Amino acid sequence: MKEMPFNRIYIIPLVLLSLLTSCKKEFSADNYVAYFGGEVANPTKPYVLFCKNNIVIDTLFLKKDNTFFKKFDSLTPGLYTFKNEPEYQYVYFDKNDSIKVHIDSKEFDESIIFCGRGDQKNNFLMDMYLRNEKDKNNMFEVFDYKFNKFNDYINNINTANKKFYTAKKAEIKWSNDFDIYANGIVNYPYYTKKEIYPIIHKMRTGEDVTNSLPKDYYFFRKDIDYTNLELTEFSPFVMYLDHMLNNVGSINYHNHFSDIDLALKTNINKLNIADTLIKNEKVRNIVLNNIALKYLLEDQNMVNNQEFLKVYHKYSTDNSKKNEIIKIGNAIQLLTVGKKLPEVQLIETNGTTISSNDIINQNTVFFFWSEKLNSHLVAVHKKVLELKKKYPNYNFIAINLDDNELQWKSALNKYHFGSIRELKCANFEDIRAKWAITKVHRTLIINADKTIKNGFTNMFDVHFEDELK
Repeated sequence: MKEMPFNRIYIIPLVLLSLLTSCKKEFSADNYVAYFGGEVANPTKPYVLFCKNNIVIDTLFLKKDNTFFKKFDSLTPGLYTFKNEPEYQYVYFDKNDSIKVHIDSKEFDESIIFCGRGDQKNNFLMDMYLRNEKDKNNMFEVFDYKFNKFNDYINNINTANKKFYTAKKAEIKWSNDFDIYANGIVNYPYYTKKEIYPIIHKMRTGEDVTNSLPKDYYFFRKDIDYTNLELTEFSPFVMYLDHMLNNVGSINYHNHFSDIDLALKTNINKLNIADTLIKNEKVRNIVLNNIALKYLLEDQNMVNNQEFLKVYHKYSTDNSKKNEIIKIGNAIQLLTVGKKLPEVQLIETNGTTISSNDIINQNTVFFFWSEKLNSHLVAVHKKVLELKKKYPNYNFIAINLDDNELQWKSALNKYHFGSIRELKCANFEDIRAKWAITKVHRTLIINADKTIKNGFTNMFDVHFEDELK
C-alpha cells in the first residue's frame, strides 16, 4: 500500500451528505435502525458485500452513479466488514449509526473516508490501520537491529500511537464496546512486533537473542484475553495469536532432532497449545488454519505432513478450511524436489501471455512482489541485483502478484530495476494452486531442465546463497 499522510483531506459528494441529513431525522431512541451507504469509484464488482464474522449479511448493489444505500431495520451494534472484492475493510456500528463511506478501488484503503453519524470512530480505525501499514513497510530492516535499538524504535512508535489513541478517545468519547477494537488496533501490532523480533532477527542475521531478552519482555501476554468473542475476526488480534504461538510453541532442545523432525514437533506443539489456550472455537479454528498453512508451506516431508495433519484434523472443526488445507497439501506434493515445475501463465510488460515453461532455459530463480508491500518490493529487487552479479549462471525472474496491470507497470516505471526480467501472474488463483503461493516472500529455485531444486525458500534467509552454489 502506498504511504499516505495521516491528516487526509477528502471531498464528500453532495449526494451522500443529503442522504445523511435525511437519515438522521428518522432515528428514535427505542429501535436499532441503522443506515449504510456510500460511493465506490472505479468499482471492481457491481456490488458491495456487507458481512459479519465472514458471513455475507447483505449484497448492496451499485446504482448507475456507483453509489449504494441500505436501511437496516435492526442492526446489532458491533464490528462489520464491507467488501468490493478482493479488498475489504472494517466498519463499526453503534446503535442507530448512519454511516457513509467513500472508496476508490484503485487505492482502496488509502481512499476510504467515513461521514455521518458514527464516522469519527471509524475514521480513527482507518487512520490507525494506515499508521500500522506504514510502520509495517518501514520495519523490514528494523528486525536486523540489535535489541536496544530495536526496542527503542518500536517503543517510540507505540508511544506516538498511544498518544493519538488517548487524544481521540477523549475527543470522540466512544463506547466501551468500540474501545475493544480501538485499543486492540494500537496494542496488537506492537505486541506482534515483539513476538516476531527474535525469530526474524535470527533468520536474517543468524544471531539468537532469545536468552538475552529482558525478563519482563513478554509480561504483556498476561493481560491478553484469549477468549474474547468480539475479537474472533479482528485481524490484528488473530495475527498476534499466530505469532505468539510461534514463540510459545518453540522447542529449545534443538540438537535432539533433525531440522525436519524439529519442525514437525514444534508445529504439533503449537496445535496442542492453541487447542488448550484458545477456548473460542472460531478463533481457535482460524489460528489452527494459520499454523497448518505455514507448516505445510515450509516443510515438504510427506510422511511428517501426514502426521501433522492427523493432529490438525483432530482439533479443527472448520470443514471449509480443511478442504483448503487439503488443496494446499496437494499443491505442495507437485513441488517436491526433482519434479517438473507445474506450468503457469505469465504476462510480459508488452502484454503478451507466455508459459512459465518457455522462459526456463537455464538455472532460474523466481521471486515475487506486490506493489502493496513497498519495502519488500524495493529490498528484494536490490537483493537480486546483487545476486545477479555473483551468480551469472542463474536467471532471476520477478513475478508480480497484483491484479491491476496498470499499477504493476506504474511501479516498474517508478523504480527502474534495469536488467531484471519482470513478469506478472496471469491468474493468481492458478499460480496459488500450482505453485502454492500464499505470500510474496517465497522464492523458487529451478534447475535448467525445469525440475525443482527448492520450491520453498526465502531470498532473505541467511543461508539462501548456499542453495545457489
